[in-house]
Amino acid sequence: MTAYTRGAARLLSGAGLAAALLLPAAVPAHTADGGKGQELPAMPSALDADADCTPASRETAQKQDWSRQRLDLDRLRGHGTGEGVTVALIDTGVDPDASGLDGRVTASGTAADDCVGHGTFLAGLIAGTGGDSARLAGVAPGARILALRGTDTRGEASASLVAQAVREATEAGADVIAVTVALPRRDATLTRAVTEARGAGAVVVAAATPDPPSRGTDEIPSRLYWPAGEPGVLSVADMLPGGARPDNALPTTGIDLAAPGAGVVSGGPRGDGHYLGAGASAAAAYAAGAAAMVRAAHPDDSADAVTGRLTATAYPADIPQLDAYAAVTTVLGDSGASSGTERAAEPLSVRDTSSADRATGRATLFVILGSAAVLTVLWAAFTLPRARARGWRPARAGGTPED
Repeated sequence: MTAYTRGAARLLSGAGLAAALLLPAAVPAHTADGGKGQELPAMPSALDADADCTPASRETAQKQDWSRQRLDLDRLRGHGTGEGVTVALIDTGVDPDASGLDGRVTASGTAADDCVGHGTFLAGLIAGTGGDSARLAGVAPGARILALRGTDTRGEASASLVAQAVREATEAGADVIAVTVALPRRDATLTRAVTEARGAGAVVVAAATPDPPSRGTDEIPSRLYWPAGEPGVLSVADMLPGGARPDNALPTTGIDLAAPGAGVVSGGPRGDGHYLGAGASAAAAYAAGAAAMVRAAHPDDSADAVTGRLTATAYPADIPQLDAYAAVTTVLGDSGASSGTERAAEPLSVRDTSSADRATGRATLFVILGSAAVLTVLWAAFTLPRARARGWRPARAGGTPED
């Protein structure tokens, strides 16, 4: 290798190293938590028969997750907190003393003992204050939670437990009933309980599917799950930051809304740490929180009108995407406000976090082009004086210009 070649190689290597050092600053890691790169323990929706209760998390989220940005919860705070509304949460129970829920949880029977932690996690999405992390508050941080158990202590759901919980929620006068478990078969007792709840004026929100099992879902056929499949129940599925359903989501039909359901951050029943959760249960919790906000902002609306408002103001897509801010603030026509069947003429767009990805792409392109420009200038500064000294003749093999 000639001296000239060696010099050029060193120059190229130096420029390449500079570009390599600059590029990671412009390209964030896209991880399972929606691109935020937060490493938190996962919150299970059920436990193995011999597993201990979910331990306290030692990790604390350092930033707001994508789901709260997508739902524009910071701006929603200016229009209320859901105060005066009670949301019945039917899951694994809720610890009344969990961080961010103190004083606003009523737990029926054994529902105060949440070994799994999943129900407490979801309660934080609905009505948590975020504790010391205010930007991790739920949708309706002023609402009350009525905790009811729809599962056994390990998180296994049953129709009889869910039906009993729906009846208790109806008797307690809950404004919103969130059923965040999903059953594979329709049950007559549960159907009657849901019908009675709707007749009493409750908004019933349900997970469109169970949370995905640990094994593959390719062999599981599409089917309706219950009570999401009942008439008048708002069926909510999970979505990724881009709006698509996760690859491992169970297939189903009859979905009314999609809401964030991947890499969602909330707390648990033990300690002040945070977890990552996913699935249609998280999406249904967000929708229930939005329903609580609508009920507080529009107290004269019927349950059907509340459900209709949530769907009418949703961001239009293959599966309409929950827009909590638009649901609370959009002025609907008289027929839409009373019956919930008319879509808003100009629904407000949800805050699409993909714009951050586009900004990152532009920054990356800028760095690449800038690095190329610097490389070109350095190459010219290195080669042109030598070429001029040779009279623009090629260098000899020894690397010195000819006489």
